[in-house]
Amino acid sequence: MSTQTIENAGGMRTEILLGDEAVGLGALHAGISGAFSYPGTPATEILEYISGCSQRGDCVNGRKPVAASWSANEKVAYEEALGMSYAGKRALVSMKHVGLNVAADPFMSSALTGANGGLVVVVADDPGMHSSQNEQDSRFYARFAQIPAYEPSDQQEAYYMTLEAFEQSERLKLPIMIRLVTRLAHSRGNVKVLEHGKSQTALDAVQDSADWTLMPMNARRRFARLVETEAELDRLADDSTHNVLKLAGRMGIICSGIAYGYVLENVGPATDFSILKITQYPLPKGKIRQLAEHCDEITVIEDGYPFIETQLKGVLGAEDKVIHGKQSGHLPKTGELTPDLVRAALGLEPRPSRDRASDLGARPPRLCTGCPHTDSYRAIGAVLEAHDHPVVFSDIGCYTLGALPPYNAIQSCVDMGASIGMARGASLSGVHPSCAVIGDSTFTHSGLSPLLGAARDNSNMTVLILDNSTVAMTGGQEGLVSGEELVELVCGLGVDKEHVRTIVPLPKAHEDNVRVIREEVDYEGLSVVVSARACVQVKRAGSPT
Repeated sequence: MSTQTIENAGGMRTEILLGDEAVGLGALHAGISGAFSYPGTPATEILEYISGCSQRGDCVNGRKPVAASWSANEKVAYEEALGMSYAGKRALVSMKHVGLNVAADPFMSSALTGANGGLVVVVADDPGMHSSQNEQDSRFYARFAQIPAYEPSDQQEAYYMTLEAFEQSERLKLPIMIRLVTRLAHSRGNVKVLEHGKSQTALDAVQDSADWTLMPMNARRRFARLVETEAELDRLADDSTHNVLKLAGRMGIICSGIAYGYVLENVGPATDFSILKITQYPLPKGKIRQLAEHCDEITVIEDGYPFIETQLKGVLGAEDKVIHGKQSGHLPKTGELTPDLVRAALGLEPRPSRDRASDLGARPPRLCTGCPHTDSYRAIGAVLEAHDHPVVFSDIGCYTLGALPPYNAIQSCVDMGASIGMARGASLSGVHPSCAVIGDSTFTHSGLSPLLGAARDNSNMTVLILDNSTVAMTGGQEGLVSGEELVELVCGLGVDKEHVRTIVPLPKAHEDNVRVIREEVDYEGLSVVVSARACVQVKRAGSPT
């Protein structure tokens, strides 16, 4: 579905939307029946927008509300969306870049099963690690799975490309990726949108279940089918109206996604540079070769890894050209792309600086005043100070700030759920005390499996679940299990009930909390202490939790 086709389809109106919201509205107007996600910045607002619209009856013109819910983790979210696609309905699944690591198993296999109802996965990358533990470029995942991907350059394209992605998914019978980056996901722009979107599709489940039953004999056949689509995907990328080549001078620029806006900001639309804008993948090989034949030098500007740059030499016919980019040092290999960095890479004079941020003193993040984690860490610290070499493995959440002064309470933060597995590994090597700190939402995300293993052999370690009744770090979304249900879940995994204890992290309970934690740390086996008090921000918002 081209941009012109969309605009000819009916009345249009203009809204001011975040990039995340533009994707969400595009999905609603594409006629999705479900949206699935796990909270993760910078992707969180996609599902929040869809859920809010569905609950209010907005954007769906009185039709059946969309099933929009938070899942236990990204793998589950992807599988739920895949199940909806199997049934013939359109589904959106969204996550941040590290969430795709969690969902990689069904994601890779879905390229073989294909899609029945349109299936679109939106991945929001975080160059510069504003709220993440690493930088990743999800375009590599799309290439790895051999599926098409879109990388919008602004909010308008985010909306249009989402509409188009569902059409392409059903035409190609493949899942489609949309890649966002933080600056696009969390900035606003004017977006022309349809007055009325599509209705939800009817149930039309898969007829040949062998295509979705990936035993080796079926998987080999489906993989061969996937490989055979390569030529078609290449043709679509070269013919795409989203990949635009404008030939002018002998100096060439290849830019992708949001980098296209940064280039225009610096050189303007009437420029002597020859520019290839890439926002649909796989790479448009024909257009790249045209640019290479026309230009003597090419500068590649992309937010993330040098995904395009590393493919130019040899394979795409630019081996005899001078290539500037991240590999050459014209752009930094780490961090977030900015208009000023683009300007320098193009050899343009720097603009006068108006940045006053450097004049401000550093203000490191900290736990909120009144945060229950503060009292939890005070009690943990009071117990462990009596030991020579205690280790506290932490996890991803607000409580990761326990690594900073005045707490200095944790020694690791690696990935979701890692704390329990790492604590068990350390305990098996002889470390004592070996402790894990994990939040209630992270525990249900990926802490259940490692705790099950620890319970089976009664590992000599202590797990502290900081239950604040919400997914606090990403905005206070509702978790799946909290309170007494959380305690019952822990016991159900096989942890000895006598060593599953609950404390309330308050200053007045400090001495009792220290005693309970000390008893469980001294116990030679697996113990779990649930430190339960609602997030202060949830309380301020008037939540019943």
